[in-house]
Amino acid sequence: MTRSLVERRLAELSEQLKRLRRDLAVAEEQLAHFVDEAEEARLRSLVSETPLAEREHREAQRHAEAMSRHRAELLASIERLEGTQDELLDKLIATDGNR
Repeated sequence: MTRSLVERRLAELSEQLKRLRRDLAVAEEQLAHFVDEAEEARLRSLVSETPLAEREHREAQRHAEAMSRHRAELLASIERLEGTQDELLDKLIATDGNR
């Protein structure tokens, strides 16, 4: 892989990582909101003991779980791209060492 190709790929990865980190920040804020909402719905369900309150709790809990999975997927993507970035940086260093 040529130096210019490695540099181009590193620049692309950098942009992807920036985007994913922004998405992660948003997902973490939304997850906190959904977790709070699910906890409030759980408490309302316990106090009221109605089927409607229980259904609202289950729905709020599903939203929180879905956002948690989304956050985990973003973290995995970031980790994968950082690994690729490390490999490319190693290649870049190796091409500099061969000069």
